[in-house]
Amino acid sequence: MQEEFLHYVWKHKALKTTQLKAVNGEAILIKNFGQHNLNSGPDFFNALIQIDNQLWAGNVEIHIKSSDWYAHNHEKDRAYDSVILHVVWEHDIEIFRRDNSTLPTLELSNYVDVKLYGNYKKLIRSKLWINCQNDFSSIDDFTVMNWLERLYIERLESKLKDINNLLKDSKNNWEAVLFKLLFKNFGLKTNGESFLSIANSIDYSVFQKSRNDVFQMEAILFGLSGLLENDGQEPYMINLKNQYLFLQRKFNLSDSGVLKPKFFRLRPHNFPTIRISQFANLYALQTNLFSRIIEVQAKKEFYELFRIGVTDFWKSHYTFSKVSKISQKPLTKSFIDLLIINTIIPIKFSYARFIGKKADDEILDLLKELKFEKNAITQKFLDLKSLETHALTSQALLELKQNYCDKNQCLRCAIGNGLIVKN
Repeated sequence: MQEEFLHYVWKHKALKTTQLKAVNGEAILIKNFGQHNLNSGPDFFNALIQIDNQLWAGNVEIHIKSSDWYAHNHEKDRAYDSVILHVVWEHDIEIFRRDNSTLPTLELSNYVDVKLYGNYKKLIRSKLWINCQNDFSSIDDFTVMNWLERLYIERLESKLKDINNLLKDSKNNWEAVLFKLLFKNFGLKTNGESFLSIANSIDYSVFQKSRNDVFQMEAILFGLSGLLENDGQEPYMINLKNQYLFLQRKFNLSDSGVLKPKFFRLRPHNFPTIRISQFANLYALQTNLFSRIIEVQAKKEFYELFRIGVTDFWKSHYTFSKVSKISQKPLTKSFIDLLIINTIIPIKFSYARFIGKKADDEILDLLKELKFEKNAITQKFLDLKSLETHALTSQALLELKQNYCDKNQCLRCAIGNGLIVKN
C-alpha cells in the first residue's frame, strides 16, 4: 500500500461515503473533503465533517497505519493540532490530542472497493515501458486528447518560472525577454546555453542601439561569443574584430561568464556562425518583433515573419576560414517550427498570463498546425494507439512520458485514473 493511493481515494471521493463509522463506532458524515495540500502540514485543509452529530471544521491527515502519526512526530508539531479526522488504511493504535481526547479515526480499508485497489496494484507494479502499456489503447480517444491538451498547458506552465525570471532581470521589458529566449533557441540543444550566456552578457538597450546596423550586431554577438579570437586574415573578420573592440570600449562589454559555442557534431547549417548571422539579420529586418509575434496567430504568418537568411559574407562561408558554395541559407520551416514551439508559444502564453488574458485555445490551435515530432518516445506511443499527429500531441506525449510515466505518477494521470476505476 502507498499513501499516495489513499490521497487519491480521498481526493476523488473513491470510497463508499454512506454509513461511514469511525473505529470507535461514531457515525461520520463528510460534507467537504477539503483541499489537497501538496506542501508541509496536514494532507487536506478546510474539511467539513460531522462526527457523531457534532460538526467539525478543520484538516484531515492520511496515513497507511495509525502509528505513522507517531513515526512522523506529528504529536510534537502544532500544525497538526487542527486535524479533525485521521484517515488510515489500517488502524493499529489510538492517537491522542493534546487535551488527551482521542482523535477520531476512519479506517479506509472497510470502505474502498477491492477491485479499485486491485486495479491500482496491477498498474503500479507493471515493469513495462509504461505502466499502462497493455491497456493504453483501451482508453477512449476523447479522454486521451483532452488529457494531452491539459498536459501541454501544464508543460507551458512549467516554463513560466524561467520566463518570469528573465522578465524580472530585464525590468519587465518583454522585448528583452524575447531577445534572450529567441537567441537561446537559435542555438538549439547544442549551443542553447552558450547563446543564452551571450544574450545575458548584453544589456538589451545596447543591442537596440545597434539594430539598424546588422554589421554592428554581428560584431557584438561574434565578439562576445569568442569566435573572433582566431587569427583569421579575412577582411570581414578583421573588420568585425575592429568593430567589436570599438563597441566593447564604448558600451563596456564583457564576455565574462560566456560559454563558447561548439561546432562538434553539428551540420553546417546549424553552425553557430550561421545561426548568429541569421539572428542579427532577423533583428535588422524586423522592428518591434515582440509586438509582431503577439499579433501573429497562423503558422504561415510566422513563416513569413521569419523568412530571413544570412548576411553577404555567410552566403559563401560556414566558417571564417573556408569558402563554400554560395547559398542564401534561409531559416527552414522545420527550424521555424522549433522556434514557434520553444520560443513563440511560451512567450505568447506567458504574456497572456501577465496581462490577465486567456490564450489557451489560440495557442493550442497554432500548435495543431505544426508537424508531429517523430522520435523514439512519440513513435512508441503511436505504436500503442492511433493518435492525432500534430505538434500538440508529440509535445504532450513527451510531457506524459517524462513527468508521469517515468515517475510512476499514474494516480495523477487521467489515463491511469481511467484504468484504475475501470469495471
